[in-house]
Amino acid sequence: MLSLLAVKRAARSVVIAYPALAGTTLRSLSTTVGPKQSAQVNASSTGTGTVGGAKVLTIDSMNPNIREMEYAVRGAIPILAEKLKEQLKTHPGSLPFKQVTPCNIGNPQQLEQKPLTFLRQVSALMEYTDLLSPQMIDTTRKLFPEDAIERARRNLSYVGNAVGAYTQSLGIFEVRQDVARFIEQRDGFPSSPDNICLTSGASGAVERVIDMLVSSPDVGIMIPIPQYPLYTATLAHVNAHAVPYYLQEDKDWQLSIGDLEHSLAEARAKGTDVRALVVINPGNPTGGCLLESNIAEIVRFCERHRLVIMADEVYQTNIYTETNPFVSFKKVVAQLGSDVELFSFHSISKGMVGECGRRGGYYEAVNIDEKVMGQLLKLASVSLCPNVQGQMAVDIMVSPPRPGDASYAQYKAEVEDIYESMKRRAKKLAKAFNSLPNMSCNDAQGAMYCFPRVELPQAFIEEAKAKGQQPDSLYCMQMLEATGISVVPGSGFGQYPGTFHFRSTFLPPENLFDDFIDSFKRFHLDLIARYSPKL
Repeated sequence: MLSLLAVKRAARSVVIAYPALAGTTLRSLSTTVGPKQSAQVNASSTGTGTVGGAKVLTIDSMNPNIREMEYAVRGAIPILAEKLKEQLKTHPGSLPFKQVTPCNIGNPQQLEQKPLTFLRQVSALMEYTDLLSPQMIDTTRKLFPEDAIERARRNLSYVGNAVGAYTQSLGIFEVRQDVARFIEQRDGFPSSPDNICLTSGASGAVERVIDMLVSSPDVGIMIPIPQYPLYTATLAHVNAHAVPYYLQEDKDWQLSIGDLEHSLAEARAKGTDVRALVVINPGNPTGGCLLESNIAEIVRFCERHRLVIMADEVYQTNIYTETNPFVSFKKVVAQLGSDVELFSFHSISKGMVGECGRRGGYYEAVNIDEKVMGQLLKLASVSLCPNVQGQMAVDIMVSPPRPGDASYAQYKAEVEDIYESMKRRAKKLAKAFNSLPNMSCNDAQGAMYCFPRVELPQAFIEEAKAKGQQPDSLYCMQMLEATGISVVPGSGFGQYPGTFHFRSTFLPPENLFDDFIDSFKRFHLDLIARYSPKL
């Protein structure tokens, strides 16, 4: 069983150094401090020392939980990728590739996924409201379809015609109503806007729920291995225990109830107060999608052991298989008549929307104590409100143009085009990985990633150990240096001991996809040949 320490060590791929802010002054404080104090402040701000000769905030005096945090998808390899990208700008032709391909993170629009026209039209009108004024509306109608104009006006009415103003802390009520209707239509069971909280991305929602769950350093939360590093990072930040359980690679990354039982019993025997179970479905980094029968088993497991379910469902529209359709935890909980406590999360960052930078998301709280709901409201209030344009994008995601609307045909065509292209690329990348020696890969049933397993030659493993590096990290670093392709080593997510993986998105543009695959294939075949025993 993978220990928390092992998970942290696996994720610890880089220590990021932040450069000092040279030349900073605090002149604005000169009217509130005396001459001697002002000199001390300025000396400190320019790095020449403080009274006593020591900084107050140092790497040793800072919050130790932050030092423990790791986030592999933005670790050493992506940092090097940014440096190589700058090198190509300033010295074209100085590297053995023409461009850096960032496959380390699910960031669709960075890799040229076209934004949905209707969403951007509504956003533009809401930002520049003069376009809706009587003086300009005739010109606006020549540029924007009528339903985009009406949606912008409707949404502006929710915020007093000012998207730069705060909204309710839980998010705009009317948008939460639309989210509740979306959930009802998806699952066939009631949903209430009072149980919906809009957030600045699903990550913010996850962090908020974990913050509520962790009342002491003894608290533990069960997380899948492999896992998305948000969970280990957040648990480290709040000084709680990650209680890992393994996904079954040989069974398309389904969950084993026996393994869940073993992991839970072991943690509680050690005194860990295990309170919740995280499930990522469809899976990140695995690309697996849980069967409905497996979800029902998980719900019953959490009933038996009094565990809150945290269902990360941000990839629910990224499904590429007919055998494993997406089924929400909310639907299964309702079908079973279960009273298990559930938080489910969704986001505009993934799916066909891909608006990562707008930071829009939500959680639905099911079977949560009313007094706790009040505390969640208080916690939301501290941040005042979620990103307003993010909230508006959530509204379009859950309530897009309908048949008969002016924008319906274009919206439908754009969504289908993105989906079909992503589906083709998912299959093509898994097939390419499976065609190579020393490599195997489950098909991507969902999400935006493949998570292939690599059988690294022993000589390469020994070289990595001699350099003090994880073998899969060295493999990925050498891939970047040879091809410009940036991926994330499996050790950044956790993996079964003795196995090596990496996560790659299949988001590179389709017209460049064959070149991307060919470049990777040449690197892999060359590495295997160089480090394998000569016959």
